[in-house]
Amino acid sequence: MADNWVQAAKTYIEAKTERNLTAIGTGFPHATKAGKYQLAEPQWWTAGFWPGILWNNFHATKQQKVADLAQKLEKQMDPLLRDPAKLDHDMGFMWTLTSLARYDLTNDSTAKTNALLAATLLLGRFNSAGQYLEAWNSWQGAADTSGIVIIDSMMNVSLLYWASEETGDPRFAVAATQHAETILREFIRDDGSVHHMVNFNSETGEVIEKLGGQGFAEMSSWSRGCAWAIYGLAIAYSYTKKPEFLAAASKVADYFILHTLDVAVPLWDFRIPANTAKTKYDYPDSSAAAIAACGCLLIGRLAAPEEQAFYTKAGTSLLQRLFEHATTAADDQALIGHGTGHWPEQTNLDTGLIYGDYFFTEGIYQLNGIYNTFWLGGQWDHESLQ
Repeated sequence: MADNWVQAAKTYIEAKTERNLTAIGTGFPHATKAGKYQLAEPQWWTAGFWPGILWNNFHATKQQKVADLAQKLEKQMDPLLRDPAKLDHDMGFMWTLTSLARYDLTNDSTAKTNALLAATLLLGRFNSAGQYLEAWNSWQGAADTSGIVIIDSMMNVSLLYWASEETGDPRFAVAATQHAETILREFIRDDGSVHHMVNFNSETGEVIEKLGGQGFAEMSSWSRGCAWAIYGLAIAYSYTKKPEFLAAASKVADYFILHTLDVAVPLWDFRIPANTAKTKYDYPDSSAAAIAACGCLLIGRLAAPEEQAFYTKAGTSLLQRLFEHATTAADDQALIGHGTGHWPEQTNLDTGLIYGDYFFTEGIYQLNGIYNTFWLGGQWDHESLQ
C-alpha cells in the first residue's frame, strides 16, 4: 500500500494534467513565466516531455483523449524526421517519449517506424574516432561543434539500445556502449561528480578541453548533470549488464545523495564557491532532484540485494521533498516549481520546467506501482514491474 503522500502526489499530478490538456493542449511547453508555460518549437530538445507526461497518464488512466493529444503532438514532430539539420543528439529525449512510448503502449507499427528512424538518425551522429555521439549542429555562425559531447547524452542512448533489440542490428548497441564508455572515461570524476561538457578533436578523438557548460565553472558540479549521469548510466547497465556502468551510476548517486541530505530542493550546482554573493547564486533546481530520483529508483531494482533498499529510499525521499516543497499553486501550469534552466545564461531561474514535471510524474507513478518501460525498451513488461 502506497503511503498517503504518494497517493496524494498521484492525485495532484492527474488533476493538473487534466487541466493542462486544455491549458497547454498541442503546444510544446518549456519553462513557466508567471505560472504559465512558454511554448517552444517542435524541434526544441524538450518537445518530448509533455507528450511523455501524457503517455504516463494514459498508461495509468486509460483515457483515450490523453493518447489522442499525445499523438497530435507527435504528428507535429514528424516533419523533423525528414529534416535532420534541425535535430541533434536529443532525438533520444524527443522520440523515446513520443513514438517509442506510443509503440510500447499501443503496438502501433507507425510509431515503431518513427522511433527506428529517429534511432537511425541518432546513430548517424556517432563519431568513430572519439567513440561519442556528437551533441549539436553548428546552427549559428561557423563555430565547429563536431567535437562537443554533453552528459545529457546518456539519456539518449536508450533509444539506440532499444533499436538494436527491436531490429537485431548490433550497430546501434555498439555505438551506445562505446559512447557510454567514453562518458565513463572522460566525464565521471573520482569523487562521483560529473563534467558537463567535453570537447574532442573530431578527427583524432583526442580530448581538447573540458568545459563548465551549465555549471558554475569547469571543475564545479552541475547538479542536473549528475542526475543525467545517474539515470543514464543505470539505463546503460540495464541493457548491457556491464558492471562498470552500475558502479558509476551508484557512485554518482552516492555523491548526489550526500549533497542533498539536508536540503528540500538541491542547488543548481553543488560547488558554488563559499565567498560568492548568496542571493545571486543560490538557485534551486527541482528538475535535478526529479531526474536523480528516477535514477535512484532504477538502481534500487538493479543493485545487489543488500543495496537496493538504500537507493529506493533515496529516490523516494527526493520525490517526497519535491512534493512537499516544490509543488505549485492550483493556477500554475507546472507540476513543480523551483527549477533552474540555465544559470550561466541567466534564463529560466527558479521556475517550472517541463522536464522536471516529466520525471516527477514518472517517479510518482513508480511509487504508486505504475511503471512505464519507455527508457528500458520493454526489457521488463509492465506487469512484472508492478
